[in-house]
Amino acid sequence: MASEVANEVASEVANEAGYDWRLDNPWRRLRWTLPGALVIALLCLWAVTGLMPGAAPPPPDDKPSLDAQLIELPPPPPPKTIEQSPQAPPPPMEEPRPKPAAEPPPAKTPASLAAPPAPTAEEWQQAATYTLKNSKRYRHTWGQQIRSMMGTAVEGPDQGQVRFRITINPDGSLASAEELWSTSAKASELARKAIQTMPPLPPTPTGKPLVFEQTISFLPHETGWPPSYKYDCLPDPPSFRSPFSWDGRGQPPSPSAPAPEREERSPDCHPSDVEASFEEEDSELKRQVERNRWGR
Repeated sequence: MASEVANEVASEVANEAGYDWRLDNPWRRLRWTLPGALVIALLCLWAVTGLMPGAAPPPPDDKPSLDAQLIELPPPPPPKTIEQSPQAPPPPMEEPRPKPAAEPPPAKTPASLAAPPAPTAEEWQQAATYTLKNSKRYRHTWGQQIRSMMGTAVEGPDQGQVRFRITINPDGSLASAEELWSTSAKASELARKAIQTMPPLPPTPTGKPLVFEQTISFLPHETGWPPSYKYDCLPDPPSFRSPFSWDGRGQPPSPSAPAPEREERSPDCHPSDVEASFEEEDSELKRQVERNRWGR
């Protein structure tokens, strides 16, 4: 009956003028299709969860139960005393022998250097005629005479050096002796005593007062470098003076002043002809080694 009614309704709708089934709007059936889709989805989820295996049950506790009881034990028997035979007394200990006292190390002997010999009469005669380089040989011979009168130099606080500014009259007598510096009070005392008791000296080589500075070495390893006279005949190089320096007194120097000329070499000057002694060569080599520190 119902199917027939539905067929009739459908035929009537199809026969209506202007009806087109392609213009059917699906939103009219949304209120029925949406709830139906949700119901179907929930049923599918319920069915899937029912088929999945559940959580495994916890394993049974297989630990056996313990039955604890408190049992009081009787006290232990007293220990048996063991009689020990009397022991012989230990032998007396030998007293330790005292160790022999260590011998003190041998005392170090301080270094020493005897005074050099005093200049001979021939050396003073040669020095009295040597005029080059401000009477160079005379000045060295005077220092050697002072050192020979100071005695032996011993290593320690008394060793040192002392420097004087000396003025000698033309006749060889001492005009003044001014101490510039000293590294040892003992060396200064001995040098002053030697200057006061110095024997008469020959006249100066130039016949004029001789003014110079001299260092006296009171050391256990040297007596001072002996000078070399090989190049004394060569003229001194001209001293340079800046044409722009002026002390403010007098008239300022002219910047165009001629440079100082070098003195001409004497025709009698032949340094190769001067033979140096073995001591001079040895001292010059030691001086160069000390200055340049060769071999260190």
